[in-house]
Amino acid sequence: MTLVRKIKDKNVNFEFNKEYIKVVTDKISSNDTNFISNSFKEMHPADAADIIEHLNESDREKLIKLNNFKIDPEVFVELNESIQTEIINYLSKDSIVFILKNLESDDAIKIIENLDEKNKNNILSSLPPKDRFALLESLSYPEDSAARIMQREFTAIPSNWSVGQTIDYLRENKDLPEEFLEIFIVDSDFKPIGSVPSSKVLRTSRDTKMQSIMKESQLSIPVDMDREEVANIFENYNLNSACVIDKNNKLVGMITSDDVLTVLKEEAEEDALRLAGVGDEEITDGVIKKTKRRFNWLLLNLLTAIVASVVIGFFKEDIEKVVALAVLMPIVASMGGNAGMQTLAVTIRTIATNQLTKNNFTQNVLKEFKIGILNGVIFAIISAIVVQFWFQDYTLSLIISISMVLNMIVAGLFGILIPISLKRFNIDPAIASSVFVTTITDVIGFLSFLGIGAYFLL
Repeated sequence: MTLVRKIKDKNVNFEFNKEYIKVVTDKISSNDTNFISNSFKEMHPADAADIIEHLNESDREKLIKLNNFKIDPEVFVELNESIQTEIINYLSKDSIVFILKNLESDDAIKIIENLDEKNKNNILSSLPPKDRFALLESLSYPEDSAARIMQREFTAIPSNWSVGQTIDYLRENKDLPEEFLEIFIVDSDFKPIGSVPSSKVLRTSRDTKMQSIMKESQLSIPVDMDREEVANIFENYNLNSACVIDKNNKLVGMITSDDVLTVLKEEAEEDALRLAGVGDEEITDGVIKKTKRRFNWLLLNLLTAIVASVVIGFFKEDIEKVVALAVLMPIVASMGGNAGMQTLAVTIRTIATNQLTKNNFTQNVLKEFKIGILNGVIFAIISAIVVQFWFQDYTLSLIISISMVLNMIVAGLFGILIPISLKRFNIDPAIASSVFVTTITDVIGFLSFLGIGAYFLL
């Protein structure tokens, strides 16, 4: 599989206006295939994909079904997954096979893994044996493993070759990747022992042995390594590419920085969505599908809100006697909730990037404790001043001050302790942490404020 990227002479546009989208829509309605095909050829593939994404579903279907229109594999791979899945339903089996055969293996596997089992088997059976075997082998590994993001097209040469032999090989071999930055050096068992930047090969005399100019391999990515860990390795060591090895330490593929950037982007989006309880929701998802995905999270939030309300119910007689307590109690709870979410967001990020370890765990907990005290004192003073001007009551000012300090400390501590605890139980902290942090800060906020209020005022 080879992906040909010829984008040097193509126009790059970062945004298309509504008028241009309307022109494309009109050309689709008038079956002007030539205009659309020629326009897409002149654009960067990402821009052509952007236009397709901006069309409504009906126009996308008409576009794909236009006579003599073939969607470019480079354009197809730039579409978001939900649009790819939609368009695949309009394509013939031969068209899908054509796209897959003209993509690098890492891009092809992303498309294949989103197909249902029936279509997946049907398409795979139509591919050449070599391509089918490569994709099936990648599919045999876990979805989040290095095997799913590696490409099987790479450049590897024996350690005893000279620079001249290498250059001749690179010029004559048509099965090599269209673009590559590093040449991997392998031993007689096809195990990677080093790498040489392609630029260094061009600057070295032909009779020099490749082994003498190679950089010995320090990092090899196991084929079953989690892709988040792969991304962390790339970030820590500023890698442009890395070789991937199987269980026998043989070279089977490579991962490049653009693949890792995609992983980091997807993981960041996934964590942000999970933190809000909406999962992997797409903009193209229907109303029913989105409602179902959000239901469980909202139900959990309702149950935790009821818990907070029960706590308030314990003090209903006190609230009836001192109305000011009812007016002020949301302040303490909301401040604690926001402080907890700040700590939670930072903690989840440090967990994802492996910055939070056993060695610095206690230090970070103590740091959040100190931050909680400092923020609590600052906002206790501010709140006390506001309450004093509002109600002219020193006791009420003292109550909100004490409650503010307590809740800010609790918020900071649980903002770090809850995600760590969930992580130890193999529960994704991005999914469940926020609802627990919010509930605890609400309960502690109401309990401390109303409890202290009842003690001092009644």
